[in-house]
Amino acid sequence: METEDIKKLALSIDGDVLFNQSIKNLNWFNIGGKTKIFFKPNSLKSLIEYLKQYALRGKIFILGNGSNVLFDDKIYDGTVIKLGKSFSNITLLNKETIIAGTAVSQKKVSEFAKDFNISGLEFMSCIPGSIGGGIRMNSGCFNKEFKDVLISIQLVDFKGIVRSIPAKNINFNYRSIELPKDLIFLSATFKGKEKLRGEINDYMNELNAIKNMNQPTKIKTSGSTFKNPINQTDKKVWKLIRSSVPSETSYGDAVISEKHANFFVNKKNAKSADMKSLINFVKKKVKDKTGIKLELEIVVVE
Repeated sequence: METEDIKKLALSIDGDVLFNQSIKNLNWFNIGGKTKIFFKPNSLKSLIEYLKQYALRGKIFILGNGSNVLFDDKIYDGTVIKLGKSFSNITLLNKETIIAGTAVSQKKVSEFAKDFNISGLEFMSCIPGSIGGGIRMNSGCFNKEFKDVLISIQLVDFKGIVRSIPAKNINFNYRSIELPKDLIFLSATFKGKEKLRGEINDYMNELNAIKNMNQPTKIKTSGSTFKNPINQTDKKVWKLIRSSVPSETSYGDAVISEKHANFFVNKKNAKSADMKSLINFVKKKVKDKTGIKLELEIVVVE
């Protein structure tokens, strides 16, 4: 992939354009090699300018907080785009509606909603990802998902064309949405309900206490590795893994969390190949024992 014109653009564009940039420290697993180009735009104008110059000559991956991605150890032959601070604004539209930039964390949006007495977004306080990642994954927990509070999405496609899509025009699935991959989410509009701040705060604390009791924290993990089987509410992935796979199973430094079997951990210096081997081994063991084919929730980037 030729990059001479991109190198020239890097001198004038409003944002950071880096070449052969390590991506190991940009994700929660702390796994990965380098990306040919890393771009962090400071404005929508610079993002559009870059997209038009790049002109789809290679792959593009949009990176949020890096909380649910597994990068390969080889060079990513394309551009990793991580939106800058100007995509992290949160605005109160009215007493029940919030507009949030997609680079901001879900936790910050839930805190903002609480501060303005808006209920309905408490579940986001338990999810470490960005708003953009939350949209793409239809993130959720405690029986609530993005589809329940999302009004619309503002986005730009890889050709630099900006538009808005109402949530009612989007098909939402369990941990996915039916929208093309060549879209970069810019901001989202959410609607909640008025409620006393103290009640919202108590509920958020309750949810986070449950989460911290059951899930590992402050370690190199990317959250739930697999989706729970759809239409089988009695079949939780962590139970399927516990009953099918020896808990001490490991590949290099890639291990299964002792606290929650659906959380895989980079104990120290796991490679991408180690984590993929662990994933594939667990999938095979669960399929052999239960007949259930597990589907990944984390995103594997190659």
